[in-house]
Amino acid sequence: MPTGLRRGWISVFLFTLAMINYTDRVALSVAGGAIAKEFSLSPVAMGYLHSSFLWSYLLCLIPMGILVDRFGSRIVNAGGITLWSLITVFTGGAWNYATLVGARLIMGAGESSTFPAGGRMVREWIPAGERGLVNAIFMAGTQAGPAFGALVVAWLVSLVGWRLGFALVGSIGFLWLAAWLRWFDRPEKVRWLDEAERDHILRERDAPPAAFSGGGGFAVLALLRNRSMWGLALSEGCAVYTQYLFLTWLPGYLQTTRHLSILKTGAYTAVPYACAMLLGIGLGRVSDRLLAREGVRGGRRRNMVVVMLLSSSVILFAPLVDNIWILLTLFTLSLTGMASAISNNFALVNDLLREPSHSGAAMGILIMGGNAFGILAPILTGYVIQATGSFDAAFGIAGALLVLGAVISLTLTRDAIVVTRPN
Repeated sequence: MPTGLRRGWISVFLFTLAMINYTDRVALSVAGGAIAKEFSLSPVAMGYLHSSFLWSYLLCLIPMGILVDRFGSRIVNAGGITLWSLITVFTGGAWNYATLVGARLIMGAGESSTFPAGGRMVREWIPAGERGLVNAIFMAGTQAGPAFGALVVAWLVSLVGWRLGFALVGSIGFLWLAAWLRWFDRPEKVRWLDEAERDHILRERDAPPAAFSGGGGFAVLALLRNRSMWGLALSEGCAVYTQYLFLTWLPGYLQTTRHLSILKTGAYTAVPYACAMLLGIGLGRVSDRLLAREGVRGGRRRNMVVVMLLSSSVILFAPLVDNIWILLTLFTLSLTGMASAISNNFALVNDLLREPSHSGAAMGILIMGGNAFGILAPILTGYVIQATGSFDAAFGIAGALLVLGAVISLTLTRDAIVVTRPN
């Protein structure tokens, strides 16, 4: 890789980490029909099973952010991917509903490391003017994972059954782990970075290296007293609700309302995710180009968040569409807007945060706020389906939350995020 661009490998690590994370998440959704049949599970029971992953994920986010600030991304990411990959493999051995839920709870705890550690990586490695693109690449992995996972898991379930499918999919994480332990560390320490680029990174990341010595538990309470932090967390929640509606129920929607086979469901699920991945990276580049340095520090990236949330709300029109290709186009637009809003929120946290040593805790709060809404999406959708026999109201709820999120972002994210140390 040419001199001056080697930090691009950080984007590769972030993209593949998120892709593996979401491949393992979507496996249950794609195999859900076979699992529900084997264990005689209702839509409500499946809703709770889909949501159970988020129960432990939500509880572990802020502690994981504190661990990231204390021990760094290298150690925390290594532990997280080891845990969730192992439990994904062992999910194939579940023998009843309780063991399925238990496996998802452990998986959620492991996967809670990804975004706090990823946010810390961006703040340590990426100059402010490049964060929109890098966060978009990071979020593109969350689209690539379901696209790749939908195809691969559908094929594996059809070929060898869901149990062996989980074992094979879970093994992918260990390949990433080997590369991570071999090549990743802070920019001050890695040997593959030339001195000119190292100096550029340290100079442009808005803080001297000493500021990255770690935060403390007090930072969480201080961050929670900031209005912008609340605005970011709430707008994140409005976007993440739609994210989990798609992630947990899109394959089921295609199977039950469009009467598709597992293989066709995998293909039709992959199409909007793959398109959203490419569009999201382009929009991330646009957000960086539109912002001058003063605009970055002033939080003007919120305007991009607002536009993307409103774009994602096209999901409101899904109940009015019968043609499958028009429907997939709506899903693509909604997924693109949602993912771009989330990636720009990630960047906006770092734009507004004045003390980088607390980026892990700030990202933990942001993602906890998002998943506090996301935890409801699978459950509420299960009840809606059982009560109405339709997904229409589920799409309506998601669209309304996206509009609400745009209003929150526009009005509540206008102040810098400053952490005051106790005397």
